[in-house]
Amino acid sequence: MTESGQTGENNENTTPPAAFNFTEETPIFVTDSAVEAVKNAIAEEGEEGDGLRVSVIGGGCSGFQYNLDFDKEARMGDLTLEYGGVTFYIDSVSAGYLKGTTIDFVSGLQGTGFKFENPNAKRKCGCGSSFS
Repeated sequence: MTESGQTGENNENTTPPAAFNFTEETPIFVTDSAVEAVKNAIAEEGEEGDGLRVSVIGGGCSGFQYNLDFDKEARMGDLTLEYGGVTFYIDSVSAGYLKGTTIDFVSGLQGTGFKFENPNAKRKCGCGSSFS
């Protein structure tokens, strides 16, 4: 992985490399499978040049929930990260809740979707999309 947050082209990363350092500037790690899922979603539903906005909003059965939306550009105060050629935007408030989070994309008997491994979550709901 390079300092810009791009993952290796032939390396299927599902956890952050040992050298990855979660900081205020890089609060999240995005796996290769999640990057590919975002690329596919942009191709199917978004527009060329879209990035993914990752945020934490109030709601869900545990108090907060993750929110993913397409966006064209950063907003004032956003962190802008790049993984595998995809731009990710995170507002400063959400960055605090997300620091140390790995975003993965999983497929299995329990369903298919984005999985957030957030060390700040004290409690998670059964569906895995909200936390406190």
